[in-house]
Amino acid sequence: MPGLVDVHTHFMPERVLHKVWAYFDGLGPLTGGIEWPITYREEEAERAALLRAFGVRAFTAMLYPHKPGMARWLNGWAADFARRTPDCLHTSTFFPEPGAAAYVREALEHGTRVFKAHVQVGGYDPADEALHACWGLLAEAGTPVVVHCGSGPAPGRHTGPGPMARVLARHPRLRLIVAHLGMPEYEDFLDLAERYAEVRLDTTMAFTGFSERMAPFPRRALPRLAALGDRVLLGTDFPNIPYRYAHQLDALAELALGDDWLRAVCHDNAARLFGLPDTPEPPP
Repeated sequence: MPGLVDVHTHFMPERVLHKVWAYFDGLGPLTGGIEWPITYREEEAERAALLRAFGVRAFTAMLYPHKPGMARWLNGWAADFARRTPDCLHTSTFFPEPGAAAYVREALEHGTRVFKAHVQVGGYDPADEALHACWGLLAEAGTPVVVHCGSGPAPGRHTGPGPMARVLARHPRLRLIVAHLGMPEYEDFLDLAERYAEVRLDTTMAFTGFSERMAPFPRRALPRLAALGDRVLLGTDFPNIPYRYAHQLDALAELALGDDWLRAVCHDNAARLFGLPDTPEPPP
């Protein structure tokens, strides 16, 4: 295998990332009161080097706003990070606010390859009319968007399959990547993936010992996940994980869904989606 492609890794301005870490350290309501020690607190350059050492040939910079006026600034930071980190897939974000469609269009024109939306942290309805044009632009461009829309680790006002189902009804060609397999509404989001050909799922934290204690994946749904093997993508949540990186890979291998499924999930599906060359370029 040429390596791994991880579609759900977090790089963001250091002061923002440190606030995220402090939130988990403080056992905030989104952690459900469960201890969540951050395993990889290294500096930015070292975190990127760690991913390369793990065999990751391409990764993302999942970042997200929680209030108006924040997304454009984050997008500027992410554009600079992509320029100095060529193995990172240029990532952008958005928020339901005036001007959102304009900066989403601008990000696309400047080479963004994947977007991130966090319904839970942002506290917004993804079907909000203020986002209609954004979803339309992404669907037209064929640019994937990773959305945390499931209700794990704690439900929000607009989490669950219903809001994203309304978005897909209006934008059926949207290349939606459901983060965390839609945890804990796994089967509902499998329904969406079976209904819409461009819906994909990422494996972030799924099947790990940590998540299985909180929201176990129903084993009766494994055949459905296996059947969607060409639309399941590796995601990990690095560096914001309470275990070693390899544990996510071990958890997927232990499903025993076959080498072809595992290779597709860990590399081929995302490599095809993002048009990565067959031969990896040497790391920067």
